[in-house]
Amino acid sequence: MSEQQNKSGYQLRTDLLGMAMGIVSEKVSRLESNEHFMAENDRKYQKQPVAPFTAEEIIIEAEKLYAFVQKK
Repeated sequence: MSEQQNKSGYQLRTDLLGMAMGIVSEKVSRLESNEHFMAENDRKYQKQPVAPFTAEEIIIEAEKLYAFVQKK
């Protein structure tokens, strides 16, 4: 097992932002895949544009993760 590593608040926030970016990016990717799937399987389906993720969405997700870390 690895030694427990105490991270500074800045390191923790950086890690959480990276995790949040991955979560939000994956969500957008799944939405895009769903649009392609629907268009391929239903000729009448009109593809809807999928908005790219924003910094605000990443921050919101990071705050959720941080709230979880703060729970005892």
